[in-house]
Amino acid sequence: MRSPKLLPSLAAAAMLLALTPAGASATGRAHKHPSPNGRCNVNINAAPHQISSGDSVVVFGRLHCNRRGVAMQTVTLLERSAAAGFGPIQTTTTDVRGFYEFTVASVQNNSSFFVRSDGAASGRRSVNAAAVVTLEGPPEGTQLFTGPAHEVTFTGTVSPADAGARVILQRQNAVTGNEWRRIDLGFVSSTGTYSITHKFIVPGDANLRVLVRSHRRNVPSPSNVLTYEISQAENPGFTIEASPDPIADAQSVTISGTVATAAKTLVTLQAHTARQHGFASVVEVMTDASGNYTFPAQFPINSTFYRVKGAGKTSAVLYEGVKDVLMAEVSQTTIQAGQKLTFSGTVAPDHSGHVIYLERENASGTGFHVVKVATVLPGSTYAITHTVYDAGTKVFRVKIPGGPENEGAASAPFTITVTPAPAAAFTPEPAGNSSGPSEGQT
Repeated sequence: MRSPKLLPSLAAAAMLLALTPAGASATGRAHKHPSPNGRCNVNINAAPHQISSGDSVVVFGRLHCNRRGVAMQTVTLLERSAAAGFGPIQTTTTDVRGFYEFTVASVQNNSSFFVRSDGAASGRRSVNAAAVVTLEGPPEGTQLFTGPAHEVTFTGTVSPADAGARVILQRQNAVTGNEWRRIDLGFVSSTGTYSITHKFIVPGDANLRVLVRSHRRNVPSPSNVLTYEISQAENPGFTIEASPDPIADAQSVTISGTVATAAKTLVTLQAHTARQHGFASVVEVMTDASGNYTFPAQFPINSTFYRVKGAGKTSAVLYEGVKDVLMAEVSQTTIQAGQKLTFSGTVAPDHSGHVIYLERENASGTGFHVVKVATVLPGSTYAITHTVYDAGTKVFRVKIPGGPENEGAASAPFTITVTPAPAAAFTPEPAGNSSGPSEGQT
């Protein structure tokens, strides 16, 4: 006869057994997606895990079977897409060691992938796809002005189209280049276009982009960045101009203008940068008989606000942008798929701690998108490593985004030949291999 003390323990054990899933061991460790005969399993990797719409994704892995060979076994790839639903999309066969590989071309939306082979099913691997977003406005470098009389219209496209999705116009707002502030809002039309008309209030740098917030079909998707300089609307009685505008680091700029009815009068050039508070006097000159003035050449290291005072008047605030000088090189121009590239160089002036982007040309061949975000190292140097998985000709460039301190710059493009690799040569994507810029304030 059983002891009454054992009955509660036996009842608890019976309940645990009843709750244990089929296929689970006594230790509680379940076999993941076993084949019906319990002899095979298949794993999966997908890379890169973050792409721009239209890019390719490489799916790879290995079939393992305990008691027989794994060569020439059929592997079926299935995809669940945020827009197209779920189903099989490709088949292939394993090599002599059980390795398999797929290239999924032109992935448009957020997707997850898994494979089946010999009765076994893998886990799932997700890929996030950003929409391809374009931004167009006045030609870059155009001097824009504050106030309602100087509104500017920005237009663009979103692909794949996502009617009704929010389009957020943002302005870069941090010295380190990693903070985007919302300044206006629009929506994607039924044809995949948008238009935003904006009035600028604050003079200074204007590194602008839009961020599209999709209806879950794509991850939040930034556009290309346009760079402008915003100055106060000019006082017709006290003009101020800069030439050239903008300039590159180590170049000079000449500030000149006219003060109405102020012949032979002392005028003072005043200036401050984004990190300085309040204007400081720089130099004085005398106007000519017509009230014209020209100051000696200035050599600002950082983007600078200028104004001129004299004859009891003050000019509008002029913003003079100073563009970074970016040097870049790549470790090699021909690699095998699954191998890494290193992009390295310097930035002037010193931008230690500033974000810097590795960009890849869009699948359409027009424009670039960010594939990895890195940081400028002490000494204003950088080294960005990136593993490329899909074979073919790829075009990359390095770009440092602008900010209040300096205008950004991009390197010349690098054309890279990526040769195919056997499935066994691929390894899982390294952590941080693909990443995007900050979403900022939305």
